[in-house]
Amino acid sequence: MNTPRRLLLAAAACAALPIAALPTAAFAQAWPAAKPITLIVPYSAGGSVDVNARLVAQRLGERLKQSVVIENVSGAGGAIGVAKAVNAAPDGYTLVVGPDSAIAIGKLVNPTAFRFDPLKDLAPVGLLNTAPMVLVARPGLEAQTFTDFVKLAKAKPGKYNYATSGVGTVLQLAMELLKERSGIFVTHVPYRGGAQIATDVIGEQVDLAMLVSTSAIPHVNGKRLKALGITSSKRLAALPNVPTFDEMPGLKGFDMVSWTGIFAPARTPPAVVAQINQELNAVLQEEGVRSKLVEQGALPGSGTAESFGKFVQAEYGRNQKIVQTANIKE
Repeated sequence: MNTPRRLLLAAAACAALPIAALPTAAFAQAWPAAKPITLIVPYSAGGSVDVNARLVAQRLGERLKQSVVIENVSGAGGAIGVAKAVNAAPDGYTLVVGPDSAIAIGKLVNPTAFRFDPLKDLAPVGLLNTAPMVLVARPGLEAQTFTDFVKLAKAKPGKYNYATSGVGTVLQLAMELLKERSGIFVTHVPYRGGAQIATDVIGEQVDLAMLVSTSAIPHVNGKRLKALGITSSKRLAALPNVPTFDEMPGLKGFDMVSWTGIFAPARTPPAVVAQINQELNAVLQEEGVRSKLVEQGALPGSGTAESFGKFVQAEYGRNQKIVQTANIKE
């Protein structure tokens, strides 16, 4: 075969290769020029995960000089949307916003719905935000502190109950860990979503509730609910007089937060993951983005993709122990 014909055939063969088969360096150099990036939100539009995703997507797209389009794929507690990302081409054009419940809890509680392995089938890109939780009590409860409540609960095991937005949420796991470490028995009352919970606790229909900080702060500051403790290791600026559980006797080291991160399908080129992570970190440092997240009671995330991956693994491992000990099933 003469040399010109050989070169033509080689060029044609390269053109026929799928993007994923191209060398990583060459592909990363071309990305993301080919088409818009899809950012899957595994919940319906309007919720906190969706709002934060849209906030970041717009600025991320501007920095990458490519549109980042939100696609809401709700159902099965986030399993359907995350699974769609797991099964997408690992080409950097599909990402998913993964909250703690869908990434680090769902498979442990409901393996039938969460058939993917979050630690193997997803590539961590970056931590989007974290938010502490607040244990609140009804106004008429005969306790002003968590220590007071522990005494009540130990005196009358099973008398008191607590509400969360559902079985297998980080809210339930946080309370179950508190129960284990405090040696108390309190009945879980799962709701379908969190909208009605505060109303029912204020109305004395439920004794306690574990709420994400953004939901708890207005009611606590409005004196409608009593805050017994915060799940993170640092106090909230919006609730400076409410102690963390880490400060309390027997609960040293208690630190749990609700979190959301961005993931890509496994085998997405590392160079692409690194670039998205770099731009995400830059977006989260912008004052406009940070202030809007803080307004919602959230803290902007940061760090490398590798550190986020280690964080997710640690969260999964701790949650696995809680689920097994408390026998949580959906």
